[in-house]
Amino acid sequence: MALRRVPLALRRFHASRCVADAVIEDEYGVMEASKQVFSVAQHALESGVVLRDVVVNYKTFGELNAAKDNVLVVCHALTGNAALDTWWGGLLGDGKPFDTSKYLVVCANILGSCYGTTGPTSINTATNARYGASFPLTTIRDSVALHLRLVTEELGANKIAAVVGGSLGGMQALEWGFLGRGLVQRLGVIACGARHSAWQIGISEVQRQAIYRDPAYCGGHYDPAHPPRDGLAIARQMAMLTYRTHAVYDERYGREQQADGRFVVQSYLDYQGDKFLSRFDANAYVAVTRTMDTHDVGRGRGGLEPALRQLGEIPVAVVGIDSDVLYPLSEQKQLHSLIPGSKLHVIQSPHGHDGFLLEQDAVAATVRGLLAE
Repeated sequence: MALRRVPLALRRFHASRCVADAVIEDEYGVMEASKQVFSVAQHALESGVVLRDVVVNYKTFGELNAAKDNVLVVCHALTGNAALDTWWGGLLGDGKPFDTSKYLVVCANILGSCYGTTGPTSINTATNARYGASFPLTTIRDSVALHLRLVTEELGANKIAAVVGGSLGGMQALEWGFLGRGLVQRLGVIACGARHSAWQIGISEVQRQAIYRDPAYCGGHYDPAHPPRDGLAIARQMAMLTYRTHAVYDERYGREQQADGRFVVQSYLDYQGDKFLSRFDANAYVAVTRTMDTHDVGRGRGGLEPALRQLGEIPVAVVGIDSDVLYPLSEQKQLHSLIPGSKLHVIQSPHGHDGFLLEQDAVAATVRGLLAE
């Protein structure tokens, strides 16, 4: 059965004054690939697969100092990209936490995404066609290992002052602590846990199922001109529910209805689903959510506790959002309990998981404290 579309959703959304006044946006600005590109002839994945003619899309702010030890890496979340200035711009600039007068700030797009780094939308040079569904599973470690090559081989850094990230970015930050051992001096780990739980894998899976069951998906071998729009839109709608909280949805939308009888929250979700279609690809969404599911810092390292003990060699700030239902505070408390000497910071916010993007003053204070150590 075909999934139901609401083709007038966007118009209905804008036509409703009460929705427009109370909109919950997705916290990302204009999302485009940057012009800075790092290329490698090949990159071996954890699986043993070797990707060839790999490119990394990245963006830098500031300058590398003479000692080559002032690199500050910032890692993006699931649907973010290298354009740090569009989604954490309040933290970036001269005198700000990501101080461009002091640091060379680097943000790189992960493998599997659709913002310039090699992924399902890229051309496989072996076939001269898009990878599409044939793009192999990549882990968070695969992306971090590639980004480590960017920082050392392309940028020439011999020390990394800090790595900071939230959500999927926090998972990357943890892996930087292992793969960049001896280079990375500090870690800022925000709104994530030590591994992806059954709860988080399940949420990602139902989103992927929405994409898989769209008739246009065709097992991932769809025409880019006719992608599985319905499935991707519904996946995004599901995600938007997990990023915020019961309280925020109730305050913003309650049981308000439009003139046509639809609940305002229904039109809002239609709007978010349709909006997402303009900036993301279905196969890339499948690929990156599967990458998140590989997150487990204890894999191959003797389990969580022995692995996390290794991170006690450097300052680690662990940050949680008290209302986060997707990556609950219990996960950050576990990280703090297992990383010797780490500091736990709890951000009070009604916004749930998206608090890591929205509560920039609180995040800024934590980052300043970390960099001062």
